[in-house]
Amino acid sequence: MTLYCPLCQSTHVVDFEQDKRRRYFRCEPCSLVFADPASRLSPEEEKAHYDLHENSAEDEGYRQFLSRVATPLSEKLGIASKQGLDFGCGPGPVLASMLADKGHTMSIYDPYFSPDTTVLEAQYDFVTCTEAIEHFYLPHKEWRQLLSLVKPGGWLAIMTKLVIDADAFKRWHYKNDPTHVSFFSRETFCFLADRDGLDVDFVGNDVILLRKRNE
Repeated sequence: MTLYCPLCQSTHVVDFEQDKRRRYFRCEPCSLVFADPASRLSPEEEKAHYDLHENSAEDEGYRQFLSRVATPLSEKLGIASKQGLDFGCGPGPVLASMLADKGHTMSIYDPYFSPDTTVLEAQYDFVTCTEAIEHFYLPHKEWRQLLSLVKPGGWLAIMTKLVIDADAFKRWHYKNDPTHVSFFSRETFCFLADRDGLDVDFVGNDVILLRKRNE
């Protein structure tokens, strides 16, 4: 059976790594590393895993973690109030609350915890997607959806740990989470930015800010 990259749909896919849990492949054109589709959890197993997360607005450590994306994004947005969407907000939409505190009007969406799809019918000045893109089984579909939600000139703010190389991947705790199935790198985001007409800014080790160019 032909294996397709779940992000760019290329068939130029090679073996990348095998551990005791799963097999991983790498797409040569876009550099996405992805887990063997046969190893995916069921929706019920995935939801049960997410229910174990304990991220609350009262957790100062978690707020500091999210500030790594909230602060540089806020600098890009300026002081005027903007319309934003937190995509994949999880059970506790802390980032949306933090950005609302900065004066922005926030909507939230999560397929398990905030499944109101009417918010996906609008466009926004900015969309955030923190620690969610690595969970995407069909990133080609969800990436297109994310881009469609951003107005021309708007921002897409991603937070995810990035693949460095094969040696680092072997020791990487991030791949051991069974709900993490799509692993991006700088090369992947540069590929997407070039293909889709985006300006990309890497902030630190795990924040990627992408601006959708005016049409």
